[in-house]
Amino acid sequence: MLPGRLLLLVLLAFVVMGGGPAGAEHPNIILLMGDDHGWDETGYNGHPHLKTPVLDQMAATGLRLDRFFSAHPSCSPTRVSVITGRHPNRCGTFAPNFSIRPEEISVATILKRAGYATAHFGKWHLGPVKADSPTNPGRMGFDTWLSHDNFFELNPVLSRNGDAPARIEGEGSEILVSETVEFIKRAKSAGKPFFAVVWFGSPHEPYSGLEKDLALYKTLRDAYPKKTVRLTSNKTGRPTTRPLGEVLQERYAEITAMDRSIGQLREWLGQAGLKKNTLVWYCGDNGTPAGGIVTSPFRGRKGTMYDGGVRVPGLIEWPATITRPRVSDVNTVTSDIMPTLCELIGQPLPKRPLDGVSLVGLFNGTMTRRDRPIGFWSFNTANIDRGRPYIAARLQQGTTPLVKMLGNRFTRNFTNFHYPEVRERDFGGARVLLDNQYKLIVKTRGDKPDTLELYDVRKDPAEKNNLVKPGSPVVRDMRVKLRAWQKSVLESLTGRDYR
Repeated sequence: MLPGRLLLLVLLAFVVMGGGPAGAEHPNIILLMGDDHGWDETGYNGHPHLKTPVLDQMAATGLRLDRFFSAHPSCSPTRVSVITGRHPNRCGTFAPNFSIRPEEISVATILKRAGYATAHFGKWHLGPVKADSPTNPGRMGFDTWLSHDNFFELNPVLSRNGDAPARIEGEGSEILVSETVEFIKRAKSAGKPFFAVVWFGSPHEPYSGLEKDLALYKTLRDAYPKKTVRLTSNKTGRPTTRPLGEVLQERYAEITAMDRSIGQLREWLGQAGLKKNTLVWYCGDNGTPAGGIVTSPFRGRKGTMYDGGVRVPGLIEWPATITRPRVSDVNTVTSDIMPTLCELIGQPLPKRPLDGVSLVGLFNGTMTRRDRPIGFWSFNTANIDRGRPYIAARLQQGTTPLVKMLGNRFTRNFTNFHYPEVRERDFGGARVLLDNQYKLIVKTRGDKPDTLELYDVRKDPAEKNNLVKPGSPVVRDMRVKLRAWQKSVLESLTGRDYR
């Protein structure tokens, strides 16, 4: 039997190392994500119109990730990368409304096993949120959820823990923050650390805003004369054409409301004495859509592989550890979130291929380069064999209505398919390898030879000067690495990782 003093020291060490009571020394964690919020649409990145004082303050006092990327230039795939630490093509989430697979290991499941209370609020878009869905937030490790199958506007219709959807009056971002606060109160009463994933419905179109937020941007209504935008009508749910200035006024009002809501959450954390040991991580899910871009310094937009499509705001606050402002130009991506959190709480990574890396070294400045490149890939969905659905169709039918119609429905259904073997034709589609200096973009169009683009992204962030030359050793080496990465992804897609 150990002497009393030695036993006390052992027990203290056990607690500090995270092996003691649930939550000992573990940070609370909140992941925030804007919907279609591109890199340029923040005050701290120099936007000439937008007012984002809260994000600006986070950038000034926390860790600012200046080269943070979404894993895909669209929403559902990027969200899978956050949940799994993997490229979304590994589980067949190729595009919006493709679901995650039930066998994927979720970061929420990992944190729940480590003693965290877990919750999801807002946009899910990885499958239906209804109770019998095998890919709802509860099946992915969240104790509780108030969520939508897709995006939402003012007065959203949301499902609580899989129940029938119900309308909630109010501004969407504020509703989510209010729910997050109540969840945190319950978690702390239970003596648990908390993990909250808050995925806003803003600023995805169609746009709407509170009068006080619209008033901030009223001068924009006449700022872009004769320019129009094609987007969804809030009245019909069908496409319509409207003046660009009016659209931007509404879009920016949504971003400002989201920013204010984040501020309300941060303020409450401070009042509750929780801010110091709470890690708050904000990012976007893809670049700005065409109708919202007026000032971006980057090439491309949502849906493209240029930086305008995949570069997004990235901010981390954690006063207990990030004790002074830091700015990082290391390439980072949404797939890095899970490995980072696993290292922070001392949990092993899932035993399957991951595409993200831990960013813990950025918190103290010891990480100055990324040790592996980032792969991006828009799978050619025309090649999908749709004969063997991965999940029964009735389980993939969504229930939460939204303004934007798809076909003749105001809800969203999801899909995913079995992929039995790796095929040569499936290596196509737009794909990218991004290393610390160069970005290689490969595009396949039908039976034509691949087109290649190579950019020195440190010297040419606007991706204007294509450096591809015959026999280039840089291109040759990057193509080999890109091909090997794609092969690994396709092998995962066959379901090999689940066996």
